[in-house]
Amino acid sequence: MSTIDNLDAHTPMMQQYLKLKAQHPDILLFYRMGDFYELFYDDAKRASQLLDISLTKRGSSAGEPIPMAGIPHHAVENYLAKLVNQGESAAICEQIGDPATTKGPVERKVVRIVTPGTISDEALLQERQDNLLAAIWQDSKGFGYATLDISSGRFRLSEPADRETMAAELQRTNPAELLYAEDFAESSLIEGRRGLRRRPLWEFEIDTARQQLNLQFGTRDLVGFGVENAPRGLCAAGCLLQYVKDTQRTSLPHIRSITMERQQDSIIMDAATRRNLEITQNLAGGTDNTLASVLDCTVTPMGSRMLKRLAAYARSAIPPCWWSASRPSARCRSAIPSCSRCCARSAIWSVFWRVWRCVPPGRAILPACVMPCSNCLCCVSCWPTLTVSRCKNCARKWASSPNCANCWSAR
Repeated sequence: MSTIDNLDAHTPMMQQYLKLKAQHPDILLFYRMGDFYELFYDDAKRASQLLDISLTKRGSSAGEPIPMAGIPHHAVENYLAKLVNQGESAAICEQIGDPATTKGPVERKVVRIVTPGTISDEALLQERQDNLLAAIWQDSKGFGYATLDISSGRFRLSEPADRETMAAELQRTNPAELLYAEDFAESSLIEGRRGLRRRPLWEFEIDTARQQLNLQFGTRDLVGFGVENAPRGLCAAGCLLQYVKDTQRTSLPHIRSITMERQQDSIIMDAATRRNLEITQNLAGGTDNTLASVLDCTVTPMGSRMLKRLAAYARSAIPPCWWSASRPSARCRSAIPSCSRCCARSAIWSVFWRVWRCVPPGRAILPACVMPCSNCLCCVSCWPTLTVSRCKNCARKWASSPNCANCWSAR
């Protein structure tokens, strides 16, 4: 592939492309040209194999033909879904300049980075399964592990004491994307997993992690979250939060807390036991005929996701608020959209019209459905009059309420 070293030999448009590509060397760059997203050089060859699209050569730059592949802009979400399912990532580069007033190539900028663990658009998510981004850290005392579901704001960390416990956590959570330090010693522990991302050591520094987390939560320390004395878990959480900010390129107001997961709160099972019990994933890697699929008679996607979490975590006790808020009739429940994911998308401005099509029928019926749970009434006080212009305030209110977080984060 042509590099930025011989930039002057290229045409102005390819110079612009190569500069942008140099900022994102490890992921596919979707470069907007008119009604198409184009990929060039090695990206084009790789995309043609991953997406089963035609690879062509058109024009030349630096005296060589340019390998290229393209997709229509209106079909980009379908192709992104295919990439995400294969554990790949992509940077979306849009035209931000005005062609009528620009001399030479129109100004372009990467406005969105799509990775398997940071997707929030419903077109790319499986509605009845969680989509987790995870980070792992190791030092002489053990492991640190953090997970985030960006589509709901659920942020968790733990500190597995040994390799066996860490393997069990990876088996239980099954993250879509896993971040690890460049000097991570237990490479065999994560070998073969999809969505692996190697990260620089400075992103795991404990002081940086505390600063990032306090800034995100608007706090002076982390004592109130019960994670202050979990340094290894905080190192993983700090890297994870930094990665999400880098990819989303926007504020994340729906991520308002972090919770420590402790082994004593659940039944302890090693990775082999979990795999052979086929709790949420069968031996072939699918979900058919698993324990969770047999038990899943839920009406809503939120309920299905919560059931799978309960089955995988094997809690010794279930908060009564979860059940008091789950008693409405099937007719009522079936009309409710995925509330937590809708609020998360509105909080990070990843809202498309198809998201809001589900709001009018759902907003009229939701208050009656959650009435048995008094803790959650603050969540839905503005739902009957919810509009796009109010969505961000609603999301902030939802995310900042401790009662709402305890009850609805499970959805």
